Amino acid sequence: MPVRNMHSWNIMIASYIQNSLYSNALAIFSEFKSCNLVPDHYTLPQLFKACVGVGDACFGKVCHGWVIKLGYEGDFVAWNLMISGFLRAGLYLRVINCFREMLLTNGGKMDSMSVPSILIACGREGDLMKGKEVHGYVLKNCEFDVDTPIGNTLIDMYGKCGCLNDSEKVFKTMRSVNVVTWTTMVSCYGMHGNGEEALLLFQKMVNGGITPNSVTLTAVLASCSHSGLIDQGKKIFNSISSGYGLQPSAEHYACMVDLFGRAGYLVEALELLRSMKSLGTGSVWGALLAGCVMHKNVEIAEIAAHHLFQLEPNNASNYIALCGIYQSHGMLDGIATVRERMREQGLIKTPGCSWISIGGRAHKFYQGDLSHPLSHLIERITHQISNTQLLDDDFGSVTHDDTCMMAL
Repeated sequence: MPVRNMHSWNIMIASYIQNSLYSNALAIFSEFKSCNLVPDHYTLPQLFKACVGVGDACFGKVCHGWVIKLGYEGDFVAWNLMISGFLRAGLYLRVINCFREMLLTNGGKMDSMSVPSILIACGREGDLMKGKEVHGYVLKNCEFDVDTPIGNTLIDMYGKCGCLNDSEKVFKTMRSVNVVTWTTMVSCYGMHGNGEEALLLFQKMVNGGITPNSVTLTAVLASCSHSGLIDQGKKIFNSISSGYGLQPSAEHYACMVDLFGRAGYLVEALELLRSMKSLGTGSVWGALLAGCVMHKNVEIAEIAAHHLFQLEPNNASNYIALCGIYQSHGMLDGIATVRERMREQGLIKTPGCSWISIGGRAHKFYQGDLSHPLSHLIERITHQISNTQLLDDDFGSVTHDDTCMMAL
């Protein structure tokens, strides 16, 4: 580029950070300084991430000095760093709580750089109300409204919260889109079981001159898997190298194995897995084991489990899955062998749970657990809902509204 402005440098630094190339980010920042440029409040958060990535505390202190010198310490930089850190650690509820504190501290104002992180957290937590609140703020702020990353995360948030129609509305009203936008919308269709729509959108994207990347192809294959579109999945998988010049990744193989496994084509799934140049990853063999659980195939399940025990020796769920297949066939010796191996390795199955976030607090529910203070009320209403469902099976769905009101 003959002319590089602050925006150009910031995007380049952020791109290296996003791909975990922290040393490259710091190297290009050295070039940045040689141009007599001063870091701004977009540059500094990325530099802090680079410092963490390479473990350079000294340079981190230098960056902190710039924050103070340039007057950003009362800005959104610190909040964005906290929010970003919680998001990377998977502490989504902490992200949302930190966001609330940021609003209180800054008179209800937020920074455009924090919005995508907040929306991602809302999607992971299923906090639709908070996500809509943030969306409302974006619509009121003209500067935020044209931000493509924010639009992308809005599509993802609504999709993960079960609001596919809202994802479509955001997608159709965005003035500036990129490959991430298309990929996110394709993924939303896929997770909602709308495989045909995902394929149509993917074809529209390609016809529009946008080249799909590896993540896009993973989203399309996952959509085919969720909808059982075997022939279309095969065609997309074969086009990865022949049509787009890419090498199929472990995620692509995992999607295809999952597609075959769900349809009961377990032999084909195993053959595809063995055709991989590498030995495969836990996700690929896990997809095969899941297909075996679905169709109760002992022989192939043992092959998949053997590889998983080597790749993920401390993952108790793989042992439990194999036990479940043995149990479905009454193979008591196999169950005993697996359980003994679990005891030797000190493995304990983590119980699955459901949860709902109310007023910023997550309520978790485990099977058979009555520790929640409202457990008796919850159990009574759940029982009534179950009885209502039985009535619906015989007399139609006329009682659903009454039941929903009762539950609320």
